Amino acid sequence: MTELLTRRKILTLAAVSTAAIALAAGTEAWAQDATPVPNASDVKVPPAAGTVDEAKLLAPGTLKDIVMGKAEAPVTIVEYASMTCPHCAHFATTTLPTIKEKYIDTGKAKLILREFPFDPRAAAAFMLARCAPEERYYPLVEVLFKQQEQWAGAANAEEPLLQISKLAGFTQESFKACLTNQKLLDDVNAVRERGANEFGVNATPTFFINGTRYSGALSVDEMSAIIDGLLK
Repeated sequence: MTELLTRRKILTLAAVSTAAIALAAGTEAWAQDATPVPNASDVKVPPAAGTVDEAKLLAPGTLKDIVMGKAEAPVTIVEYASMTCPHCAHFATTTLPTIKEKYIDTGKAKLILREFPFDPRAAAAFMLARCAPEERYYPLVEVLFKQQEQWAGAANAEEPLLQISKLAGFTQESFKACLTNQKLLDDVNAVRERGANEFGVNATPTFFINGTRYSGALSVDEMSAIIDGLLK
């Protein structure tokens, strides 16, 4: 299992060398992603990677689940993601908007995003999203994924992350206070460890749709087929 992210690693986000960044926040993190995004749309229902007890999956953890959609929606999508994962960014920017329009906005499904950071930069991004007001959580996550290349691979990630955070109302002081919040970092680590130890998550993105596990960045057609099957 990936070594626990520490406060020291978060605090040295902008201080490490360019070579170290390439190793810790670039190549290593991206190499641990799940399978490449599928190009073909003819595969309607992807193979499941097992099931988990949905009640246990949805039980409260160290961080509150922030739900996108109506709480009473019949289909629940739980996504474990890393903010530096390019396949997670692809899902967030390419697939999720259509799924949101078709199923989440219509009350058929809801989404819960959970933290599974593979590196200090991903942990920092998740911490910033958690420090934002709850109604700005998903909008900030969306911007972080859309602008992932600007901060995840930058020589100094602090400045682009600060500029993005200011869009959500952060000041320089609140930005630094968030990234030095040890309890929040511990809670983010705990969400990841729970996902790994209790639900077998070992790559991102990993989805649990009504308790059935799917690995990799699902396409619109694949996720639609899964959801449609559950709505019948």
